[in-house]
Amino acid sequence: MAVRILPQGTAARREMAWFWFFVGPWVFGFFVFTLGPILASAYLSFTRYNGLRGNPRWIGFDNYTNLMDNPIFWKSLQVSAYYTVLSVPLGIFFSLMLALTLNQRVPFLGVFRTLFYLPSIMPAVAATLLFVWLLNPQFGILNYFIRTLIGPEGLIPLGVNGPNWLQDQRWVIPSFTLISLWGFGGGMLIYLSALQGVPTHLYEAATIDGAGYIKRFWHVTLPMISPVILFTTITGVIGSFQVFTQAWVINGGTGAPNYQSMFYVLYLFVNAFRRNRMGVAAAQAWVLFLVVLVLTVFFLWASRRFVYYESESGGRF
Repeated sequence: MAVRILPQGTAARREMAWFWFFVGPWVFGFFVFTLGPILASAYLSFTRYNGLRGNPRWIGFDNYTNLMDNPIFWKSLQVSAYYTVLSVPLGIFFSLMLALTLNQRVPFLGVFRTLFYLPSIMPAVAATLLFVWLLNPQFGILNYFIRTLIGPEGLIPLGVNGPNWLQDQRWVIPSFTLISLWGFGGGMLIYLSALQGVPTHLYEAATIDGAGYIKRFWHVTLPMISPVILFTTITGVIGSFQVFTQAWVINGGTGAPNYQSMFYVLYLFVNAFRRNRMGVAAAQAWVLFLVVLVLTVFFLWASRRFVYYESESGGRF
């Protein structure tokens, strides 16, 4: 059977045509649904526009200066920062501890891994409604156990009553942190993959040198999985600044009590779709982008000292 050999230029053009045929839908989607909205939001952040009627009117940096003078804007940033400080380290800690536990040889290991991972794929609305019931101060199961164990008439009568969780200004962010920890099984899966990638000969060498479990964990495990810890830290911080669903389901965008649950993205949504202040919301989005960018650059800069990469001489833990 004769094989037809195309001229080199024709073959190259045909290969290029097939390339654009397959990559074209992605390029179209990127420009229309990603890059286009990004550029549009940058323009709208310098305009006054309600998103319903009329054309955007250029007002320069007024949206940004008004945000700087808005106490609720600073409150939303403070709430998101407080939530980040609480939820991200705790999420990393529990995910890592659970991964270390499930990395051992125990019976029904696959079943346990599946059970701990399932909550992370549970719909956010359903999980939030579940915790609204669990954290109810009157009939919630958590306060019930507190009253039963250490309440005024409990097994150990210490006179401690459960807090009002989502209604108490001091406990509202810790309550949202508890809700976030419900899904730490996703992080567990990432750490479990990282732990199984640590070379076993490093543990064998450390054991021969007399290192116990804690020293092996500190000097072998942590340095080897430090790139994964960096990744989960950055993605965790980005995700914590984008909390919306839980706050919307619980308080309907009011930020109750006393704006203590007015997360940054929730306030952005309120400005955009309740108050029809699209220009202000676009400015908020770009401020959030700058905050996340600065934090990401900081973590990457700090990683040069605390993150170990086997292929590089730099980086230490």
